[in-house]
Amino acid sequence: MKEVNDFLEDEWFVVRHSGEMPEVAYHSAIFFLTRDEEGPRLALQENEHMFLKEAAAERYREIVLRDLQAENRGTPAYRGIQRSIHNYRRFKQFCAREEFDMGRFAEKVSLSLQSILKVEAQERAEGLQSSALNCTFDELSGFADELGLDQGILSEELANLCSESS
Repeated sequence: MKEVNDFLEDEWFVVRHSGEMPEVAYHSAIFFLTRDEEGPRLALQENEHMFLKEAAAERYREIVLRDLQAENRGTPAYRGIQRSIHNYRRFKQFCAREEFDMGRFAEKVSLSLQSILKVEAQERAEGLQSSALNCTFDELSGFADELGLDQGILSEELANLCSESS
């Protein structure tokens, strides 16, 4: 018979590798473990909830940063900066609802955004590859503000590379 830790580890794996909607996977895991008629109907302790919450948070971190890495452009996994913006905001909302501390993640996102924008600008200046900026300049500017970035990093060249609408 399965032990509590076995059930938790199985659900941790599902949440951690959940795709684009970690929060949905987290709540599904909690439901399965605690209330589903076919589940084990456990009474989870706070640390067990936190174990699964951290799996969702780690997945959010991964998908936010994935779309801010220049080396991922052109790969099947890459969704673009617009998706990163949406996933970052979903992660913030998840953290607020679940009373989970994002820590210094905004700083990491900020550095990653600056890095991909620098690569984009440099490649355009060298006449290489078409732009991977799939967000509007307003979306990009709002995201930069949200991350506490100086608007000076958003050049006119980048504005011209952004999509007209989304």
